[in-house]
Amino acid sequence: MDPRSLTPALRALRLCLHLLTAGLLGLVVLRALTGRTDEPAAAVVAVAAAMGVVYAAGSLIGAVRSTRVGAACWLAALGAVWAVLLALSPDGVWLAFPLYFLLVHLLPVRWALPAVAVSAGAAIASYVGHGAPLNAGAFIGPLLGGCVAVATVLGYQALYRESESRRRLIEELIATRAELADAERTAGTLAERERLAREIHDTLAQGLSSIQLLLRAAGRDLPADSAAAAHIERARATAQDNLAEARRFVRALSPPDLAGGSLAAALERLCATAHGVSARCTTSGTPLVLPTPYEVALLRIAQSALGNTVRHAHARRAEITLSFMETSVALDVVDDGDGFDPEHPEHAVSGDGGFGLPAMRARVRALGGTFTVESAPGQGTAVAVTLPLPLSSGGGA
Repeated sequence: MDPRSLTPALRALRLCLHLLTAGLLGLVVLRALTGRTDEPAAAVVAVAAAMGVVYAAGSLIGAVRSTRVGAACWLAALGAVWAVLLALSPDGVWLAFPLYFLLVHLLPVRWALPAVAVSAGAAIASYVGHGAPLNAGAFIGPLLGGCVAVATVLGYQALYRESESRRRLIEELIATRAELADAERTAGTLAERERLAREIHDTLAQGLSSIQLLLRAAGRDLPADSAAAAHIERARATAQDNLAEARRFVRALSPPDLAGGSLAAALERLCATAHGVSARCTTSGTPLVLPTPYEVALLRIAQSALGNTVRHAHARRAEITLSFMETSVALDVVDDGDGFDPEHPEHAVSGDGGFGLPAMRARVRALGGTFTVESAPGQGTAVAVTLPLPLSSGGGA
């Protein structure tokens, strides 16, 4: 009866259980009042009413719904009253069936199964002790009811766990899809910014620079005190101001994280600002000029991997390695943290399935590269990215 588990189906089952218990208690009272049994009617009615009160209290006491100890104490009290009812009337055997459901639902399996067995034994003993004939039916009924209750509750719990697992998976997929969409929008924005910066630099800025040089040359060929020379000087100053403005546009359109220098410098700054872990960045090979989407993807992957190391891995050291090779560029992020099973990344931490690995893999796949993760519980994690160099990146930086 944990309120966190109350799906619509479980609410319906709980309501049916309440109605079944109330109906069986009412039937016991009715048979006692109509004189269909030889037991003292007043005592049976009083104990049945007491059992109803104890049962109703379980729905009102918060500890019963939220703690195992509270549930165990309530079940013990309910079982004690039920045992008294069994001693007074054989009709109390009917209440064993709802009691089975309560035991299996509220107690751990290792406690619930023995409790169901004890309850079935008490029902059989009461049935036989009140003079019922000793036959197979006296044993099969309570035992079969217990088996049905155990199978029903355990089966529902298994279905519920599977449903929750699928729900978490769907939420993870939705979150990953949103992250990928955001990454695609960011990549498109960065690519457009790069294109605009390149166009401004190659056309407007170069044109203004040429105009400035031509006006300066024309001004040297004119007398310094002529009106034409003054106009040319003002035109040259205007061109110079516009050139400076165009260069500011180019700088403003550059990716913010990479505006302060190269990708290697951005990775150095990332390691310097990492809190809770000793991070170091090394660069090997001859640095090359990479397209902006390459630099952005590698920087974002390094940020995400190092962020996972800080938040989840409980690592002491992490190392980022940027390697420039003849036909490719590689990024490796290694830590000495807790590690996880790459086949089941959703089990690494609760509620954060995958550490953002699908987003990293999608970034790399979009650029035609390879993405691998090597990890094991207790053995740290290594994230490796390799991107093929475009043909236009062959020169040194």
